[in-house]
Amino acid sequence: MSPADFPPQLEHLLEAAVRLFGTSTADAMLLLVDQRLDWDHVRSLVGSSQPFLVAADEKNHLAGCEDWGLRRVLLDVAGLPVHERLAQALLECVAAELIAPEAQVVAIYSGFEAGTIDSVSVLRLEEHLGQLTSRDLRNLETKVPLETLKQVVDLAVEIGREGREGKPVGTLFVVGDTRKVMASSHATGFDPVRGYSRAERNLSDPRVREGIKEIAQLDGAFVVGPDGTVEAAARYIDASAENVSVAKGLGARHWAAAAITRKTRSVAVAVSETNGTVRLFQNGEVVLRIEPFRRAMKWKDFEYEPPSGD
Repeated sequence: MSPADFPPQLEHLLEAAVRLFGTSTADAMLLLVDQRLDWDHVRSLVGSSQPFLVAADEKNHLAGCEDWGLRRVLLDVAGLPVHERLAQALLECVAAELIAPEAQVVAIYSGFEAGTIDSVSVLRLEEHLGQLTSRDLRNLETKVPLETLKQVVDLAVEIGREGREGKPVGTLFVVGDTRKVMASSHATGFDPVRGYSRAERNLSDPRVREGIKEIAQLDGAFVVGPDGTVEAAARYIDASAENVSVAKGLGARHWAAAAITRKTRSVAVAVSETNGTVRLFQNGEVVLRIEPFRRAMKWKDFEYEPPSGD
């Protein structure tokens, strides 16, 4: 694409984004694209005084952008709604340390019509990514009640954000299909929840959640029933990781999460010891990723209807 073929609307949006960047406290600009652009022209429009990130689902759409000082972010979320693609792009930027978790970003993207970049927004990461939607969990094909999943995810995010005694903590929760999960795992030694009544092991009790935080650093997984009761702790997952694929850089905890959810109808919630990132696994794959922001996560329903063509 030459400058002569560059969409005039995109030129105007990039110029507006630069002005917005200059009048806000934003830390970077992010362009979400689904085609290759004239990156020399993009750089001439946005200048070189601010970090500029370009995200796309296809590698060829990003070809050449780094030659002009634009940082590329490769995604794998084609076909998802725009707010989910934006969220994933921001997560990838945080994971690659291109922006800080508390950053503000001026985003340019296709908000209304696929294939046409038509929107500019200032996104505050702690607000944009810290508000999970209930729909994210409802989309999981599981018999585990939504409230139980929320309890486990909330607890996992707290562990990822807070750690314990100033140190990062990694852990694993396996929720649902309890009988098969127990049959596909074994005790690593002493089970710290054994001998307590079911009420004393239910995650709806704040004291139980605090107790789980205290023992989260132990090796092995927590097995959680559909009603939120911790059935067992410090369980070693025996499920085979054959035919399971996990992203590069993820360790044994994530392999175990993928393996047990491939073998059973459970949902696994893994907390990374490295950076506190929480990943939900189902059917052997990551289905949701959550960054451990400093502020507490808020649950809210998200309703969005694109404008009609009238």
